[in-house]
Amino acid sequence: MLAYMGFFCTFVRRNEKLAMTKQKIFISSVQGEFQNERKQIADYIRHDALLSFYFEPFLFEELPAQDRSAQAAYLEQAAKSEIYLLLLGSQYGYQDAEGISPTEREYDAATANHAYRIAFIKSASTREDKEEAFKCKIDQDVIRNVFNSYEELQSGVYASLVEYMLSHQLLRQGPFDASIQPNAHFDDLDKEKIRWFVGVAREVRQFPLTYSEENIPQILQSLHLMTENGKLNNAAMLLFAKDVQKWFATATIKCGHFYGTKVEKPMASLQIYGGTVFDQVDMAVTFVMSRIDQRVGERIHSARVDVTPELPAQAVREAIVNAVVHRDYTSTGSVQVMLFKDRLEVWNPGRLPQGMTIDKLSRVHASRPVNPVLANPVYLTGYIEQMGTGTTDIIERCEKAGLRTPEFYQDEDFRTILWRPVKRGTNQEKDSVTDHVTDHVTDHVTDHVKRLILTLRGDTKTRDEIMEIMGLKHRGNLRDLYLAPAISDGYINRLYPDAVSRTDQAYYLTPKGLELLKKLTENPHRLTTDR
Repeated sequence: MLAYMGFFCTFVRRNEKLAMTKQKIFISSVQGEFQNERKQIADYIRHDALLSFYFEPFLFEELPAQDRSAQAAYLEQAAKSEIYLLLLGSQYGYQDAEGISPTEREYDAATANHAYRIAFIKSASTREDKEEAFKCKIDQDVIRNVFNSYEELQSGVYASLVEYMLSHQLLRQGPFDASIQPNAHFDDLDKEKIRWFVGVAREVRQFPLTYSEENIPQILQSLHLMTENGKLNNAAMLLFAKDVQKWFATATIKCGHFYGTKVEKPMASLQIYGGTVFDQVDMAVTFVMSRIDQRVGERIHSARVDVTPELPAQAVREAIVNAVVHRDYTSTGSVQVMLFKDRLEVWNPGRLPQGMTIDKLSRVHASRPVNPVLANPVYLTGYIEQMGTGTTDIIERCEKAGLRTPEFYQDEDFRTILWRPVKRGTNQEKDSVTDHVTDHVTDHVTDHVKRLILTLRGDTKTRDEIMEIMGLKHRGNLRDLYLAPAISDGYINRLYPDAVSRTDQAYYLTPKGLELLKKLTENPHRLTTDR
C-alpha cells in the first residue's frame, strides 16, 4: 500500500486498539479566516497513503445537525482527539459571554486532556489584540511553526505528523526525506549553500528568515530539516550537504546524448552529475539546453538577438525537477536524462502516488509530492513554480511552442517525454506531419485509432455521432480505446479544447490526422497490419 512512496516502514502494534483505530486530528481555527486551508488540510490527510492509514481529521463544520449546543459538541470533540492542530492568523474570531473565542476554548480543552498539540501561525503584519495575546499564550506552551502559503502549511503538517508517528512508535522509520540521518552532524552542512538558499527564497517567495550563522538552526527547523535536538534528516543532506554522494551514492543524474532515436553506441556525450538537488538540476538542464538547436529571430532594439531554443527551457527544467523531487531515493537507480534525435526522455526511479493516474497528469491536480519535506525548499527557490501544476505546465509550454504533446509513462520507472521539432527539408528526416505517417509509424497506430480516423474523415462529429457510425455501445470504450490515444498522438482535436466534459463536445482531424487518412484510403491493407 505504501510502496509507491519510495520508502519502507515497519508498523509497530503497540496494542490492538492502536492497530485498529485511526487517531483523530482536531483542526482548530477561526473558520472564516481559514475556510479553504481547513478543507485542504483535511482532504490532504484523508488522501495521503501514509497519513490516511493512521489519522482521521475532524472539522466542526462536517458535524451533522443534532439536538445539543454547538459549544458542547466541539469541546467534546477537542477533548477526545489525540492530536490538536491549530491554525492561528490575524483574527481572534467570535467571542462568548466571557469574551473567549471557540478556538481558544478548543485549545484549553485539548490541553486539559493532554492532546498532542501542533500549532501553525500564519505571518501577518498586524493581529487583533486578543489574537496576539492568544499567540503569546501558545508560545509558552508549544513550539509553533510559521507559514506564508498553503504549500508551506502542508509541508509543515506532514513533517509534524511524521515526527509524531516516530515519537509515538507508530513507525520505526519514516518516509525517506523526513527520516533522520543518524550519522549526520551540523558540520556536514555547507553554510554557503544555506546562505544561497535563503537569499533566493527571500527574493522569490518572500521567505521570512534572514541568514546568519546563528540563524542556521532556526532556518533548518522552519523547513523541517532538523529536530529540536539538532538531528538532521535526509532532506537536509540532499539540499545542503558538503558531499551529498557521501550519504546517497545513487542520488545523481545520468545525462546521455544519442545520435539516433534509441539507446545505442557510440554516444555523442555521457555525463553523471552529483552535488545537491539544486546542483543536479542546474547541470542537467544546461546539458540539454546546450545540445539542442537555437532559433535566431529578429534583433531586439538593435542591441541583442532573440534566440529561442527548440524545447522550452521551462518545460525542460520542470521535467528534470519533477524527476529529482519525486524519485524513490531508496532505489539503487539514478535519474536519467536522455536526449535523442527526435525527443528528450527523463526517467526517475519511482511511481505515481496512490489515486494519481497518467490521465490526471494532463489537467490540474492536487499536489501529492512523494518527498514533501524535500519539495518545499525546492518550491521556495522557484525551481517549482506552483505545486500541482508541473505536468500541465510542461504540456502547455510545449504545445504553445508548436510541439507535439508531451507524454508520460509509468513502468518500473516514471518517464516524461518531450518531443523535439522534426527538421524540415533535410535528408535525415521529413516534414513532421508526413514523417509520422510512414509505413513504420502507421504500423504502430492501433486499429481503433485507424477506424476513428476513417469515421471522422473531413467532418466534425460529436461522441454520439461517432458511436452511432461505429456501432459502439459504451462511452468508456470510445474514450479509452479511440479518442484518448488519437488525441494523445495528435491525430484529432477537440472542438472545445478547454471543456472536456461538454455534452456537445465534438472532434475533428488535425493535419497529421488528415495525412494519415490519405495514407489509409490509398492503402486499405494498412487497416489490418497493426498488432
